[in-house]
Amino acid sequence: MKYFPTPFKAAAFIAFLLFANMLQAQTATVRGFVYDKDSGEPAMFTNVYLKGTTIGASTDVNGYFSITRIAAGSYDLMVTFIGFDTLSAPIVLKNDEILNKKLFITKKAVTLQTFDVSAEKQEAREDVQMSVTKLTPKEIKQIPTVGGEPDLAQYLQILPGVIFTGDQGGQLYIRGGSPIQNKVLLDGMVIYNPFHSIGLFSVFDTDVIRSADIYTGGFSAEYGGRISSVMDITTREGNKKRYGGKIAASPFVSRLMLEGPIKKSKEIGGGNSSFLVSARTSYLESSSKVFYTYVDTNGLPYNFTDLYGKVSFTADNGSKLNLFGFKFTDNVTYRQLAKYNWDSFGTGASFVLVPGNSPVLIDGLFAFSNYDITLKEAELKPRNSSIGGFNAGLNFTYFIAKDEIKYGLEMLGFKTDFNFFNSVGRFIQQVENTTELAAYIRYKKLIGKKLVLEPSFRVQYYASLSETSPEPRLGLKYNITDKVRFKFAGGLYSQNLISATSDRDVVNLFYGFLSGPDNLPSKFDGKEVTSKLQKARHALGGFEFDLPFHFSLNVEGYLKDFNQLTNLNRDKLFQDTPDNAQIADQLKKDFIIETGLAKGIDFLLKYNYRKVSVWAVYSLGYVDRYDGVREYVPHFDRRHNVNLVTTYTFGKNLDWEVNARWNFGSGFPFTKTAGFYEFLNFSNGITTDYTTENGMLEILYGDLNKGRLPYYHRLDLSVKKTISLAKNSSLDIIASVVNTYDRQNIFYFDRVLYQRVDQLPILPSIGATLSF
Repeated sequence: MKYFPTPFKAAAFIAFLLFANMLQAQTATVRGFVYDKDSGEPAMFTNVYLKGTTIGASTDVNGYFSITRIAAGSYDLMVTFIGFDTLSAPIVLKNDEILNKKLFITKKAVTLQTFDVSAEKQEAREDVQMSVTKLTPKEIKQIPTVGGEPDLAQYLQILPGVIFTGDQGGQLYIRGGSPIQNKVLLDGMVIYNPFHSIGLFSVFDTDVIRSADIYTGGFSAEYGGRISSVMDITTREGNKKRYGGKIAASPFVSRLMLEGPIKKSKEIGGGNSSFLVSARTSYLESSSKVFYTYVDTNGLPYNFTDLYGKVSFTADNGSKLNLFGFKFTDNVTYRQLAKYNWDSFGTGASFVLVPGNSPVLIDGLFAFSNYDITLKEAELKPRNSSIGGFNAGLNFTYFIAKDEIKYGLEMLGFKTDFNFFNSVGRFIQQVENTTELAAYIRYKKLIGKKLVLEPSFRVQYYASLSETSPEPRLGLKYNITDKVRFKFAGGLYSQNLISATSDRDVVNLFYGFLSGPDNLPSKFDGKEVTSKLQKARHALGGFEFDLPFHFSLNVEGYLKDFNQLTNLNRDKLFQDTPDNAQIADQLKKDFIIETGLAKGIDFLLKYNYRKVSVWAVYSLGYVDRYDGVREYVPHFDRRHNVNLVTTYTFGKNLDWEVNARWNFGSGFPFTKTAGFYEFLNFSNGITTDYTTENGMLEILYGDLNKGRLPYYHRLDLSVKKTISLAKNSSLDIIASVVNTYDRQNIFYFDRVLYQRVDQLPILPSIGATLSF
């Protein structure tokens, strides 16, 4: 426990350095927020600059901007954003003054279908942008809408380095990392399972999402507690000007979203409050008996419900408080395989504070979330798992010209409760309470017009293991020319949570959680084990090319060295008791240590001009694991993966849209069947008559994951027609087809019945969304 204060010492030192830097400021600052005048929503990623100069900044997800180190004088403050009229606001600045502004931009009366990339190019030159994709609902809706529902889960599947294991019970594996190694945040709150059992839908309603930042590796010290990737999702605030919403229905799901002001501002830029609620439910198990009887006469076995609510309060100076909560449920019955359900709920509060006379922006949150799951598989004993706890954070951001310093503190506390029987009937149980503390600092520095440096450092303390993990990280970008840029990111990462699902499972239905155990084997591969954490080292590098004719190309290579992993021990035969002290750890420990390596290269070609958008991805990846006895490839080791997505908008009023997506992937690994044998359990001890006793059929497996399934490919199409009904009202009619040419992609194979079960067949649908 002597290391307990380490994060706090580091945070105090960081705060001292930043305060000393702040005292050096002798020039003026203009800062504030940019909002959409029609809705009062923050305007993200807008350009704010001083006319006639190169001094400016972009707004963040809260619409916040800060321009520092400005010489005293009179200026025109300009705001530009695609689809909005340019705004000009005269300002006068004095030395050492901090001027606060709230700016409102208005949508253009006529939106031209020309894609202006100037803002995007500026950001590309001044931000590292290594292995990160920034999404808004606009991008999510540019892929075919399954059942008339655009969804984040469908968009994530087309990102470079992302592998999706199936339409049913599938999970996302990001550049060699398993789902437990992906951190998912909703408004800063930890979400333990973001995807429903039918792999077409996430738990997030697209219409409540403001932005989603997807980091597939090399993320900075701002994020911790996971060793592979991060999904940071922020939701909208409700409309502050008027009441409105959406109603949607299709054969897959129906949903309702309502929003509006609670208290309108009495004057432009004044304080206000608003609400937003969203409800979505699936009735596919019932509707499929009518529409998709050729799939299963008993209906497709999926049902889920998602509820989300948010209340926002905004002060005159732009400071805000958000209160939010959610409840997600999922129920599935695979009639020949398993029955399971999970339930997740959470609530929290976040704030953004703009101090009057300080150049710092302060934000923070406190949230609680819980996740419970139960799985019953045929004749096997049930598994169940739960995890629940809180997470809290406090962050400080300073803007110094185009440089940025951010630091903060985090605290997490959670309880895990896990019960599991392995394939030979041995019971594995864990009940654990744990706490994590962390402090971090990130500094973005622009050196001339060529080099961007982003060093960061994180200290994470794991109380249940009494272990501290120092984690240096670095990101950089070098602008070789105005159209060619090199970038790099890397660092050290750690985590405590492990999954109740083994990487060796072919179909991962059970997605439970365990706190990192402290009773790991004392040695691995002949060497002493000095840490009980899971750890990884990332190194990523790549190039960005701005090509002629509105094309751009992004090439990224990555290496993730998982130098210590923890996995369930599928080879356990004996209980870990003093009587079995001479038994090898590999045969008695509940958990084993593994190492892994993921490497690959991703190519992303984009075209976006006028009415056409094209997204083309090719990923080449290799993943392997070593458990001290054998080397094997996990079931998600897909060598080749291709995604082609195109969007075309047409019609007199540009009210028609066609979307297409084709996915191609090489076969996943699987373990072959070597044979069958009769198993006698000698239930009557030595008196059992094995000459007359009937045994059970057991499977003799071949070498782990030495086989390969057939190639996977699928084409999805959708067509959308928008009908304008009134000024603020419209009707979208969407027709879509999943698996258009009815490709029979394998889901799993029943070894005993020698029967193949496929993924979803062709599924046409039509849906409608009324906006008001």
